[in-house]
Amino acid sequence: MSLQVFLQESPRAIILASETHALLFHHNPSDVIPSSDGVFSKPSSQTSVTKCVVEFAALDSLDLSTYRSLQASGVHGTLGLINLGADTFLCVISAATRVATVRPDCLNKDDYDNYILDGADPFPGSYSGSAERPYSHGLDLQDNAIDHPCIELKKILSGGTFYYSVDFDLTNRLQDRLSEGSAFDIDSLDEDFLWNGYMIDSLIRFRSRLSKEDKNILDASRMLTSAIRGFVMTVTISAAASPLQSLKSNYPSTLTILSRLSCRRAGTRFNSRGVDDDGYVANFVESETVLWHPSGLCFSYAQVRGSVPIFWEQATGLLPNQQKIQITRSPEATQPAFDKHFEQLELTYGTVHILNLMSATRVGEVELTARYQHHTKHSLLNRAIDSEGPSEHRLIQSHFDFHAETKGPSGYEAAGMVRRLIHDRADSFAYLLCDTIDQPRGNSNRSEKSNKAQSTVILQQQGVFRVNCLDCLDRTNLIQTILSQMAIELFLCHRSERATADFWMRHSSIWADNGDALSKIYAGTGALKTSFTRHGKMSLAGAIADARKSATRMYINNFADKGRQNTVDMLLGRLVEQHPVYLYDPVNAFVDSQLQERAHEYTTAETIDIYAGTFNLNGKGANIKQDLSAWLCPRLGAQNRQPDIVAVGFQEMVELSPQQIMSTDPSRRQVWEQAVRLTINNQMNSSKQEEYVLLRSGQLVGAALVVFVKSSALKKIKNVEGSVKKTGMSGMAGNKGAVAIRMDYANTRICLVTAHLAAGFANYEERNRDYRTISHGLRFQRNRSIDDHDTVIWLGDFNYRIGLSDDKVRRLIQVGDLGTLYQNDQLNLQMIAGHAFPFYSESQITFMPTYKYDNGTDEYDTSEKARIPAWCDRILRKGNNLKQSEYATAPLRFSDHRPVYATFRCTVQSIDEQRKDELSRSLYERRKPDVTHARANGNEKTQEDHAGYLSVAAGLPPASSDRRKWWLDHGLPARSQIQSPQSNMMLNPMRPPNPFTATNESDWIMIGRSEEPGGSERRISTSPSGIRSPLQPPDRKPEASGLMSTQLFSKDVLASPTLPSPRRSSTASSVRRKPAPPVPKKPPLLSKSGTVPSNGPMNATEHTPTEDSRNGDHDSASFPAPSPRKGSGTTTSQAELSPFTGENKERRLPPTSFPSRALPTPRGGGDRGGSGRENLLDQDDEGAQTIPSLQPLRPQ
Repeated sequence: MSLQVFLQESPRAIILASETHALLFHHNPSDVIPSSDGVFSKPSSQTSVTKCVVEFAALDSLDLSTYRSLQASGVHGTLGLINLGADTFLCVISAATRVATVRPDCLNKDDYDNYILDGADPFPGSYSGSAERPYSHGLDLQDNAIDHPCIELKKILSGGTFYYSVDFDLTNRLQDRLSEGSAFDIDSLDEDFLWNGYMIDSLIRFRSRLSKEDKNILDASRMLTSAIRGFVMTVTISAAASPLQSLKSNYPSTLTILSRLSCRRAGTRFNSRGVDDDGYVANFVESETVLWHPSGLCFSYAQVRGSVPIFWEQATGLLPNQQKIQITRSPEATQPAFDKHFEQLELTYGTVHILNLMSATRVGEVELTARYQHHTKHSLLNRAIDSEGPSEHRLIQSHFDFHAETKGPSGYEAAGMVRRLIHDRADSFAYLLCDTIDQPRGNSNRSEKSNKAQSTVILQQQGVFRVNCLDCLDRTNLIQTILSQMAIELFLCHRSERATADFWMRHSSIWADNGDALSKIYAGTGALKTSFTRHGKMSLAGAIADARKSATRMYINNFADKGRQNTVDMLLGRLVEQHPVYLYDPVNAFVDSQLQERAHEYTTAETIDIYAGTFNLNGKGANIKQDLSAWLCPRLGAQNRQPDIVAVGFQEMVELSPQQIMSTDPSRRQVWEQAVRLTINNQMNSSKQEEYVLLRSGQLVGAALVVFVKSSALKKIKNVEGSVKKTGMSGMAGNKGAVAIRMDYANTRICLVTAHLAAGFANYEERNRDYRTISHGLRFQRNRSIDDHDTVIWLGDFNYRIGLSDDKVRRLIQVGDLGTLYQNDQLNLQMIAGHAFPFYSESQITFMPTYKYDNGTDEYDTSEKARIPAWCDRILRKGNNLKQSEYATAPLRFSDHRPVYATFRCTVQSIDEQRKDELSRSLYERRKPDVTHARANGNEKTQEDHAGYLSVAAGLPPASSDRRKWWLDHGLPARSQIQSPQSNMMLNPMRPPNPFTATNESDWIMIGRSEEPGGSERRISTSPSGIRSPLQPPDRKPEASGLMSTQLFSKDVLASPTLPSPRRSSTASSVRRKPAPPVPKKPPLLSKSGTVPSNGPMNATEHTPTEDSRNGDHDSASFPAPSPRKGSGTTTSQAELSPFTGENKERRLPPTSFPSRALPTPRGGGDRGGSGRENLLDQDDEGAQTIPSLQPLRPQ
């Protein structure tokens, strides 16, 4: 049945029509935003969720006079809707070729094509010429496809690897779909193999809300389709060559192969390996052999292949078989995912027999095989179960070294020896055999023909072989060909039949095509060894073809697979910035809002503890056996809570020699992993608590990050990934860089990063660049970045120094003046200026500088270089759900650094999806009777249903409403272009933010100048009658003249800084003046009268730069006044300086103030007879002379 596609240009709408009914899509044109000249253009932001309205109506109720046809030949169905950036696309099947008939009239292959690429202007009516069309870049319509955003998606969909059916559920094997119903029953589709599940999901939900009658009409129209990816082919067996000669028939039989590739962990060869936390493995394929006879007898046999179900990765390389394999999780942390995988297989297929074909001698494969056997041995399914007969195992493993067995003179023919290994199990697994009774041949009524036939099951398959090699391609396909042949031979043997040579030749040929197709999807080329699979022997031409394929694979895997992986993730909706198409429904909109308000009903919060520690080892590996408990197991207060997550970062694990920085040796990391494991588990055993297991580790030359978790937490952790980023030698070397590990703990995304930044006293700009390179360049799978997480913790040797001379730093350390040291800390100043780690926080530092010590002592560097002590080792955090409780160092002396640790309390959210779905359905059913819907019979729609979603005229956005404001689309802030009436006027900041709130404040205030006695000019606010100065608190009278006092109010601190200079403008400057970017300078030193007594306790005041400070949006006139130098004749009163508060709260300053960070209270104090703190503050800062931007403010 052919479908028609119609387009209406204004307002934008698309109709997908059958002979009687139609799906009508109203595109949401709010994807345009107004520019300064009033013309609406496409936004650059891609963060908005595109919405559109969909209706199902009778075709004769629609007015098609304003529509034009897009595809004269019609289309075959739709795969769904997808958002690409700010655009929404409808994907339809424009051409199809029948490739298989498992049973008559059931299976098609599609040649997908987005009709927009070839049949119509992507944005008709909106652009006058091709030069103005988006994506065209001045090219004509024929060349427009090159730059169209769907081009990569079209390539993968039209590559000949996708298949669809409108007659039955194609996602399930024959044994599970014997009773064929609707082709699109959401309850029967296997989402593991539904490749258009993301695109069609919104339409499935729309279908579920239709009445039963409309739902049946929509299903009969065959507009919605289900698609799989893999390989499907049918070959015809003549009656003379049919193996079932006892069943007399003059009609031909058919032999079909259906291979369904799972979409759960889909990807390319080196981007998708192993298993994930849900038990899904890479390159998982279900292959089904179906033999159908015209008499109605049907044979089916299924087998599966998939990557080794443990957590492992493999990097790309230019030499075949030299790519290094890395196992990323410990056995304890892997076992739960391993068990999930095989429990799913056992539930679906019954008993599982593993057939492992990996080598027993190749490096990497040996380690994988050993771990595979370990997990099989410890699996719950491997335990014998007792039945009425003898006990049996549900999970069996056999190892067949394919390369060793086929190395002899027999070649690949020796692969047949696998028969002896699995013969008994193959007999017990059996196969599916069914017979169709009373099949109505030649009936013209297709629905009766496909639905009235009844299938009777004679025998069912009771188990499955799971075959794997390293890639699950070449070796696996050859062995699966043998397994398929064994199953057919068993079936024929039970019937006392024999197949002809012609039949086995066709069988081998179709399996060779299957291997080629699956290999192209995963590795980019056809399978190796297909010459033997097709002809039963390996020829010279076949060997040359294999060599050519290996070279092509190398190129594709190294240079093309990342792009292919990104396209696959886009198709499946797994990119971080990707959003599904939202089909507007007034009832559904109500349900969504209610779900947000009632989130507490299906969301639970849990508090976990996180330990983070960092240690620069200085290349020292001889002290691994030293007791690390002082660092890794500190006493954590009265509660002594043991952390749920332990993250330990190391730097300089090896000496950074020229030979070392270009490669990574994991042996030293593994030794330190074991040392950390023993230390923390000994502590847990002594307190009789559960042990920790290694979740994942990563290494970049000398930097490493290892993450341990409690064994009970494994069930809550998913999507664990690791990544590294080099920054040394402009990204060429790994002596500097970062290692990151991310995870989903329940529904909270956590990212842990250890970094080693550029060294050198004056190289703080290079350190800033290293941070930006890591923050923006380090990517996880599906293009996740560090900032795409709810909780982020950085730990490592950041190498920021203290901008004072060596003598001064050492004297300040002696008197315990950490406050002055911290004021001159480069990291502190760079964070204030917004040049590094924006929006991150660091708790108060209460320990001495951690670098550089003489090894084995507590003395700072006494060598000729005499490096200045500094806090190089730091731990920073970001996340509203994170609260830090400890920040300290440990007395380990075998390195020139001291280890640092921090502990955090983290609130994680857990969503009960089942409870959420139940609540959603309940709200929908309760609201549905109260809302007027757009009906297919032409009933009038209410204006409220589509308000804010449909444009009233071409080129204009939809009208705004309470739920949608077009001027705030795409997360853009509202920006006013209004100008002040006069140059000496500014907006009154004392007006309430809400313009509808009653107030006596005027809109504008005047700024004037007056002369003080003595001739010095001062800025004052001359307010008209009834207008209060914006710089004056409400409880004080206006000052007539003199130095204006700017009062800044916050929750914890009342600050009244003086103006920095008589000639500088105040913070109440003209709105026309653009503020200058900040220059990082030292905050003023605390005067004796402006500090807390020095013998007071250290307080855990948070040092959190405000948002404005990090963005650098400050006028230089808003800097606080500098501290006066001794003997300058100037005094600073207590009222003019912000007092330090000892409360453990974060300061939140108004945006008009300078974002000074709260300063730590220095230890010690009091009068020290001229040799203490006062004398230190009186001296010039010689050490800071080499960094002009770090100069302190000097009195004028």
